[in-house]
Amino acid sequence: MEFAGNRDTVVRHRPALRLLHWLVAALVLATWPLGLMIGFVKDDVKLDFYLVHESLGFLVLWVMLLRVGVRLTGAAPPVEGPALERAAAGTVHGLLYLFLILMPVSGFLATNAHGFPLQWFGLFKVWSPLGKAPDIAWTLSAIHEWSAWILLLLFALHLGAALFHHILRRDGTLYRIL
Repeated sequence: MEFAGNRDTVVRHRPALRLLHWLVAALVLATWPLGLMIGFVKDDVKLDFYLVHESLGFLVLWVMLLRVGVRLTGAAPPVEGPALERAAAGTVHGLLYLFLILMPVSGFLATNAHGFPLQWFGLFKVWSPLGKAPDIAWTLSAIHEWSAWILLLLFALHLGAALFHHILRRDGTLYRIL
């Protein structure tokens, strides 16, 4: 299958936004499975899995905040297509941004509320507005876990839409972020 247009004419996102998009994708694709595996690993390595999962998650938060800042400093290329598709794309992108911030924040706060302050990659302790707070720890954990599953659904929708545009429509949508 050949691209229906000219790849050179596709208006792409700015390089900084493209880099941050793929960096977040890589971090999430590493962090999410680590979090899922924690319940299945032996106790003697469980804390190591937590350390890496939490540290990567905290990194996702900061990269996402940087991404929001970059996104707010310039316009995105115009989205083409029917109004319903544009609305769906805008909704999914907005929810991805929301949950890519909510999930690491809730995980970070849950960890602290359970009484385990974040030791970022074992290098230093990260300050938290919460100390040990068992009364809200499980609520924060539930928000974190639900956010993870919602994020997985949003990721599937995002990937499915990208493949739809690239394989079936053969338009330049995917090239905007490459």
